[in-house]
Amino acid sequence: MAKAAAEAARAETQTRLLRAEEAQPEDILSAQGFIFCAPENLAALSGMMKEFFDRCYYPVLGRIEGRAYALMICAGSDGENAARQAARIAKGWRLKEVQPPFILCTHAQTPERILAEKTLSEEELEPCRELGAAMGAGLAMGAF
Repeated sequence: MAKAAAEAARAETQTRLLRAEEAQPEDILSAQGFIFCAPENLAALSGMMKEFFDRCYYPVLGRIEGRAYALMICAGSDGENAARQAARIAKGWRLKEVQPPFILCTHAQTPERILAEKTLSEEELEPCRELGAAMGAGLAMGAF
């Protein structure tokens, strides 16, 4: 999901794709907009994504207000709680939501399907590309 969005955004504006464990406060400060992409684990943000927010929240607090963000969640059931968690963090940062969260539900409900590597179809990735292209174009045009 993140790769599809980043590739589409890259066609519109300068784009960096970082894994949660790689991203640092300096990366957040240097970006004009964000697409946060995370899996839902046990009805919550994944541990790595939560750790990213924990590590970066205070060093950038008060320094990124008004910047655009969008959110993508890959969930086995509904993804709503993970989306709420990330949205609350973005609200604390005073980021500007540019679209409601996109939640892709894989319906993985058995231990085997939950633990299996997920492969998304081109059809499932298309909304990610659309989100990336829209975010990139909006940033390039100065719309947000």
